[in-house]
Amino acid sequence: MSESAAIRQHLIDPEICIRCNTCEATCPVAAITHDSRNYVVDVSKCDSCMACIPPCPTGAIDNWRTLSRAQAYSVEAQLGWDVLPAELTAPELAVSGPVAAVPAALAPVAPPSVAVASIDAADFDGAHYGATLPPWSAAHAYTNLYGPKAPEKAITATVAGNVRATQVGRDYDTHHIVLDFAALPFPVLEGQSIGIIPPGSDASGRSHHARQYSIASARNGERPGYNNLALTVKRVLADHQGQPVRGVCSNYLCDLQVGDKVQVIGPFGSSFLMPNHPGSHIVMICTGTGSAPMRAMTEWRRRLRQTGKFKGGKLMLFFGARSQEELPYFGPLQNLPKDFIDINFAFSRTPEQPKRYVQDAMRERAADLANLLSDSNSYFYVCGLKSMEQGVLMALRDVAQEAGLSWDDVGAALKREGRLHLETY
Repeated sequence: MSESAAIRQHLIDPEICIRCNTCEATCPVAAITHDSRNYVVDVSKCDSCMACIPPCPTGAIDNWRTLSRAQAYSVEAQLGWDVLPAELTAPELAVSGPVAAVPAALAPVAPPSVAVASIDAADFDGAHYGATLPPWSAAHAYTNLYGPKAPEKAITATVAGNVRATQVGRDYDTHHIVLDFAALPFPVLEGQSIGIIPPGSDASGRSHHARQYSIASARNGERPGYNNLALTVKRVLADHQGQPVRGVCSNYLCDLQVGDKVQVIGPFGSSFLMPNHPGSHIVMICTGTGSAPMRAMTEWRRRLRQTGKFKGGKLMLFFGARSQEELPYFGPLQNLPKDFIDINFAFSRTPEQPKRYVQDAMRERAADLANLLSDSNSYFYVCGLKSMEQGVLMALRDVAQEAGLSWDDVGAALKREGRLHLETY
């Protein structure tokens, strides 16, 4: 293609993006990357498949600019942006011929089919299986009520509680934080998230961007009938490679005192929602603070059960951590009735014990999971570190195949019917 030919370059708005990693995790061609500041699209890889558009919680991903190939914005240029560049005017466009999709002269294409191909372990990609549609019986989710275009559009919440959710004295410092919105409307559902804007600025003098946290409380509040919600926040003191780093927002939140004010944007998310119809089963698979949406779903079901408004429907939890002491909410989980929720723990760093991960616990319960995979009323939710995603999906595949089910058919149905939701980071 000529360097002067027109293209529609796909870009991400850095003002609206909440850095949730959904787009990068969803992109089937690895065209999206990020640094500590921005998420960007590589023009040389993007094929305009549109797979990243529906899952984006803010709409930041749905931006395009018409320009010549020679004028295309590089990854390096995008990483330095604070705002999107303006549309080029006609005199500024060095183009000839019709506008083409990126990177080749292709007509715009529709979103990818939900059909799932057989995939080997080497490239077992969650984007092939994770649903972008909510369950058919999910409640309506309100999104983007506050922000995220600018900090002045945030809502102010008051800290109503901050308690440690893991054993005191352990390295894994995780807090349960309650935020109260007083009389300001902030409707949320289990599975949604919010953005927290930490005060101050980064090394470049720019205001910190919002950090995303999943809601850990039921839709009617951490305290029923109150306009509040809870978060599960781990104090970050090292990166994924173990190098010392002090997380800006996590440490800010963990150090908050009752009465402090917090700037909040959102809520976000319209697909990682729980089903509401009687008889629906929920399988929750999580690690660490990925337990936040699972706690929210469990608590809502528990409250419905107490009032007699929900009958039937199984709850099954696979919860992984390095050790029992580092597992958030371990004590409260022990007090839940066994006939209400089926809990399976997996600890990878227990002294003198072999490493055990959530996918190992899933394979031990293969018969029960196979029955649930065969039931169209079953919904599966996965939340935690990105590294767990492949192992969990392969465990589900193996369970299905060992039960004589076609994983291609099962996987396609889970995606098509909004019954398998992945939220990994």
